[in-house]
Amino acid sequence: MVDFEMDSSDKVSDIITGDALQFVVDLVEKFGTRRDELLLRRVAQQRDFDTGRLPDFLSETQEIRDTDWKVASIPADILDRRVEITGPASRKMIINALNSGACVFMADFEDSLSPTWNNIVEGQRALRDAVHRRIDFTHSTTGKTYKLRDEPAVLFVRPRGLHLPESHVRLRGREIPASLFDFGIFFFHNVHEQLKRGTAPYFYLPKIQHYLEARWWNDVFVWAQARLGIPNGTVRATVLIETLPAAFQMDEILYELREHSAGLNCGRWDYIFSCIKTLRNYPDRIFPNRDHVKMTEPCMESYSRLLIQTCHRRGIHAMGGMAAQIPIKHDPDANEEALNAVVIDKEREVSLGHDGTWVAHPGLVSLAKDIFDRGMKGYNQIEKLDEEIIVTRSDLLSHPDGSITEDGLRHNVNVGVLYLESWLRGQGCVPLHNLMEDAATAEISRTQVWQWLHCGKIYQAHFKRILNEELQKIRSDVGNLAYISGKYDEAAAIFEKLSVSNDLADFLTVPAYRHIN
Repeated sequence: MVDFEMDSSDKVSDIITGDALQFVVDLVEKFGTRRDELLLRRVAQQRDFDTGRLPDFLSETQEIRDTDWKVASIPADILDRRVEITGPASRKMIINALNSGACVFMADFEDSLSPTWNNIVEGQRALRDAVHRRIDFTHSTTGKTYKLRDEPAVLFVRPRGLHLPESHVRLRGREIPASLFDFGIFFFHNVHEQLKRGTAPYFYLPKIQHYLEARWWNDVFVWAQARLGIPNGTVRATVLIETLPAAFQMDEILYELREHSAGLNCGRWDYIFSCIKTLRNYPDRIFPNRDHVKMTEPCMESYSRLLIQTCHRRGIHAMGGMAAQIPIKHDPDANEEALNAVVIDKEREVSLGHDGTWVAHPGLVSLAKDIFDRGMKGYNQIEKLDEEIIVTRSDLLSHPDGSITEDGLRHNVNVGVLYLESWLRGQGCVPLHNLMEDAATAEISRTQVWQWLHCGKIYQAHFKRILNEELQKIRSDVGNLAYISGKYDEAAAIFEKLSVSNDLADFLTVPAYRHIN
């Protein structure tokens, strides 16, 4: 008998049905042990990096990189992905994003969603309602009603990464992998309806570090399709190349998912975080202030060019990354500056050869679309393949220019505390200082502080003074009542502990998760 534990007061019977739960449990039984082994492989890999072996292209998979092969042909409804909007899997966001005019909406259970049990269950419920075209939302104070328009954007879903648990569902006393829960519940409830409507279950896969992790996901897809009588190859997935090790295995990742691939994406913010984390013990490879690491830096441009070249050679989309800017209604000059930054970023992407891009706000959809309409005449530009470009190991590992300043330290502390405070209250996508922040950008903040401390760029006493000063500024800004009723002190304590710890935590969301449960 399955040992399943969940709070009996939870009203989730329409989502966590007996059949859906059994589907998830069977996924965990089949793939949970392999997932654990993959996480142990990550630990061993990082140990190698820490002791002097820098990331490199793998000799064992040279043949895959050298031979000619293509991924499966692209489904008709995702040929054109020139603008994709992303955001948390929450009801209002889902409606607004699907109505935004973007080609694709990526509903996120990972970086932009705080994984409270209510958020997870309500996100799954809202996605089911959206797929079945019965979703609506009424604002509690304004009374404004939101409904889905005809011809909404194509839906992609991002489950949580392999490293994250779902503590509310336990099998034989152990938390199950959140990735299998998110995938399994969505797939079980929606695949048949999606196929009736001429689309299919499309996913974004986060935080992959090795091609064996892509193989694991491919095997999950094969099993899930067979279990529900769905033709193999129906599921498609775009992999976010947002870790430094994965940048050296793009061909291999596509190859493992070749029957189920929807391409690769430049997950730039997590990629910067991963570069810092992977090279944590190298005093000569300390990243400068976050705002100094532009996509025009040689290491970042090489990463982007290699992704485009790899995807186009294999016949699939190479998606650009997220511009974190958002419209600024109260300040016309700042708004113009933000929009100009988006224009420069998106013009760079389309000229390099990307087939689409990400935005975080509906107000940027038309701007990004106009840029890609001018620069890309077809549905995509997969045929654009510059074989003369050769990206080397040293290109990917080159060091970005820039400096480490007190302003940079203060910004990291301020953003880290404010984001964590919001995340602890159940809000995982937060506008701060005219940028949209999520877990990826918060990860940059805390890993930079950790590395600067441990490599002697700043001293612990100095960091703690800055943390206290920024906390007082926050208290002054939000007001004493809001500060007391919020979780600012708790967020600051978590940020401080992660920053001064002898060991760098792999992900801030893992220890922080215990605080929301």
